Amino acid sequence: MTDPQGLGRSPRFAQIASFARLPQSQELSSAKGVFVGVPWDDATSFRSGCREGPSAIRNNSRLVRSYNMFAQVYPFRVLDIVDYGDVDPIPGYLDDTFARIQEAYTPVFRAGVVPFTAGGDHSITLPILRSQKAATGQPVSLLHFDAHYDTWEAYWGTKRYTHGTWVKRAYEEGLITPGNVFQVGIRSPLYDAADIPNNAAIVHRTYTTEDVDAQGYRPIMERIVSEVGGRPVYVSLDIDVLDPAFAPGTGTPEPGGLTTRELQHLLRELHRLNVIGFDVVEVAPQYDHMGQVTALAAANALFEVMSAVAKHRTARPA
Repeated sequence: MTDPQGLGRSPRFAQIASFARLPQSQELSSAKGVFVGVPWDDATSFRSGCREGPSAIRNNSRLVRSYNMFAQVYPFRVLDIVDYGDVDPIPGYLDDTFARIQEAYTPVFRAGVVPFTAGGDHSITLPILRSQKAATGQPVSLLHFDAHYDTWEAYWGTKRYTHGTWVKRAYEEGLITPGNVFQVGIRSPLYDAADIPNNAAIVHRTYTTEDVDAQGYRPIMERIVSEVGGRPVYVSLDIDVLDPAFAPGTGTPEPGGLTTRELQHLLRELHRLNVIGFDVVEVAPQYDHMGQVTALAAANALFEVMSAVAKHRTARPA
């Protein structure tokens, strides 16, 4: 069973930064979960910089401890989580980088290990989903936390593979299950009124920040849990789902987002779902001018989802 290294004998600011100071390993024989970094941001459309996200998240995960009092679980022990290292991108070469990402994740999914990923821009979710489909032969349900739809056809008329088009590409490629795609936190201005029905053709239910305010997080998650049931679900979190007051360090910030506490509430409900993978993306620490609160929020989101997966595993009947 793995636990953060050195707690009780080494201060948190010491030693090399792995995620939560977990052991670094690519051995999958005992692991049920791995932390993976994907430092890639060539598919951004506004402010770049999230290639530095994995490093910043690792550094800010030093504060993460072993026990989650809300989930009542030791996630690192239950899942034997290790820091799997980074996927090496090829700057300037999207197709080659996507191939590397898919290749790196395939043995993880084949082993039934849950990857917990730090991006990188949101385009990385597409090759991760390709890997999942290649490894299992089945599409997955998708729960997508974001300020933006990410279902656009192309940017600038020709660029079809960006951080704002990955959901549509995943749908077209049969990587996600029709009727089981959900979005939470949407609020950005749109390019055209037609974006709304175009998104609805792909996404089963979209919950805006207005919906979260009016309905509350628990009823929304109750409906998602009810509709997903026991199906495998991949969860993708763009850090810009948070308001810029809580996450300034991102490439496309949008006012009016969730608070960090609201996001925690939503993520803590994930223990009721069969989560087979999770990513948090778009952390750009160069813009994190408030004591690295964005990277800290991302590290905490990873811990909460690890805890939710561990709680789900321990709650299942033998």
